[in-house]
Amino acid sequence: MTRSPVLILGARSDIGQAVARAFAALGHPVQLAARNSDTLADDKSDIELRHAVPVTLHEFDALAPDTHDAFVAGLPELPQTAVCAVGLMGAQRENETDMDAAARVMRSNYEGPARILAVLANRFEARGSGTLVGISSVAGERGRATNYVYGSAKAGFTAFLSGLRNRLAGRGVHVVTVLPGFVATRMTEGMDLPDRLTAQPDEVAGAITRAVERRKNVIHVRPIWAVIMAIIRNIPEPIFKKMKL
Repeated sequence: MTRSPVLILGARSDIGQAVARAFAALGHPVQLAARNSDTLADDKSDIELRHAVPVTLHEFDALAPDTHDAFVAGLPELPQTAVCAVGLMGAQRENETDMDAAARVMRSNYEGPARILAVLANRFEARGSGTLVGISSVAGERGRATNYVYGSAKAGFTAFLSGLRNRLAGRGVHVVTVLPGFVATRMTEGMDLPDRLTAQPDEVAGAITRAVERRKNVIHVRPIWAVIMAIIRNIPEPIFKKMKL
């Protein structure tokens, strides 16, 4: 059976790579999209050899919104599923004082991902089918002093995905919001992360493929994060202000 193509936005990231390989393992052709996409040639060859599926490379810059329409129009085939793994954490202390750095984090986690998914949403809606997957973060569920710049952008992206899902309900297009919690990637390298709360990229990828298949709406990769964030969201503000989370 011929499988439908899957587009991976942010295909150089650890999660993007894992998601690409997970869908390829299921027999899906894969479209890898990233900046300097030619540097993914080895990944392309490896996926093709391991999984015997076609893989194509596509130049994509989430922070160049004027290129997004042409990017989608230039794909060899409109994918059935698109997964956005674009993101940038940055350093909170730098973001507090360097407004350009803060803006880049905000644009990388909200404006760019939302803009490209909006373009794809319109094309999917016109076709009457498709699945959009946005990787957001539990950091967007309540602003905390340790990462509120990153968290605020993820909060915006989570709200965008929710609204998009509501808009496209009944039109053949499904939207999945992924809230991974901690993930052991290059982005979190050097951070002291608790094992019980930290997923591996392959674990995130598996959760995404299952969510697409089962048409889930919002998923926490490790369910314990749903409990943790429910507690954090309900801490009274006078108490929350005194906490260092």
